[in-house]
Amino acid sequence: MAAPFRIGIAGLGTVGCGVIELLKKNGNAIADRAGRPIRVVAVSARSRMKKRICPVKSYRWASDSLDMAADPKIDAVVELIGGQGGVAKRLAETTLKAGKPFVTANKALLAHHGHKLAMLAEKHGAPLMYEAAVAGGIPIIKTLREGLAANNISAVYGILNGTCNYILTAMRETGRDFHDALKEAQKLGYAEANPSFDIDGIDTAHKLNILSMLTFGIKSEFKDFRTRGITCITLQDILFAQELGYKIKLLGISRRIKNKIFQSVEPCLVPADSNIGSVEGVYNAVHVEGDFSGTELSIGRGAGGGPTASAVVADIIDLARGRKVLPFGAPAEYMKKAARAGAEDVFSRFYMRLEVVDRPGVLAGVSAIMRDHGLSIEAVTQRGRDPGKPVSIVMTTHMVKQKDMEEAADFIAAIKSVIKPPSLLRIEHF
Repeated sequence: MAAPFRIGIAGLGTVGCGVIELLKKNGNAIADRAGRPIRVVAVSARSRMKKRICPVKSYRWASDSLDMAADPKIDAVVELIGGQGGVAKRLAETTLKAGKPFVTANKALLAHHGHKLAMLAEKHGAPLMYEAAVAGGIPIIKTLREGLAANNISAVYGILNGTCNYILTAMRETGRDFHDALKEAQKLGYAEANPSFDIDGIDTAHKLNILSMLTFGIKSEFKDFRTRGITCITLQDILFAQELGYKIKLLGISRRIKNKIFQSVEPCLVPADSNIGSVEGVYNAVHVEGDFSGTELSIGRGAGGGPTASAVVADIIDLARGRKVLPFGAPAEYMKKAARAGAEDVFSRFYMRLEVVDRPGVLAGVSAIMRDHGLSIEAVTQRGRDPGKPVSIVMTTHMVKQKDMEEAADFIAAIKSVIKPPSLLRIEHF
């Protein structure tokens, strides 16, 4: 058998320790599949004295993780530190400039600097591997870059954040409001103490940006994303959606609309009996629509030490085998900014919930605004009858232009009897 493939790991949190545990437990099988043993020879983290879930005393400690990039006794550097800049970014740049393979699970780093790092990797002939950065244990990067390489992809979309999917599932199944469901997710370890990256949609947007670059070969700017999280979703919305035969899911969507690319992260209604509607709890799901492959669906755990470590080690095995692939499937120099589709290009059905004072003429006023914007109403539901008091009205539309719907919602919000801005969600039938 060939000489061991030697790696250095920067970052010894849940995923870093997961990689060490996986290589120990399945080392013999991994060596058979890689054609050579894989050995951890050096590790680095912020604190050497911190108590960890994995023993690291048998590995050489690198007080500065950047030293691993130049170490001739290390064949590849594995970055599991996290964060879009700082040490993680410097380690990536230093490793790639040294012509050494770089493996990362860092979605923020790639979402913000992926194209520049790909250019650097190709210039210096150094593989840049990042399977673990998107959807954890789902091999979506390899699927898009290699398995579906012969296809023209029209869309990639799905549930890319297990925390949000868990919260929305818990709200529907238990009748709890958003804040109670979030507290439970934190208690179970599915949400961080500061959950804003998850619930505000930032984590999903990071992942979708990476998928967009890979799928469409574009230089995508994270700051241009239309991003909304789930903090606006109430139990009322969950229950109304259920009555209408839908579930609410936080979706990341990237798709071609004529010669433009539409990218959004926002909660949407999906049919309850659809493939994506059936994905519950902490699970992720990614759909890919190819012209020859048709629609591919992948489901799995999107986070956690085990699934993410599995994806990291899969990349290491590829490197040990001597495999090299372009980071985004095509030369980075060919990646250009794409024309971006806006609300004026998107047609969809919509769900709109209003909180109004129950008095004569309110619904007529709302309907008149919808008519003036050329919007066709499919159905109207009012819950309760309490003159002078707040009641809920829910409308669904036929296919309408998103720009027109959003403008109408702004006018409706200005009606005196409307208590708060409308809750407006797209209805997605994929």
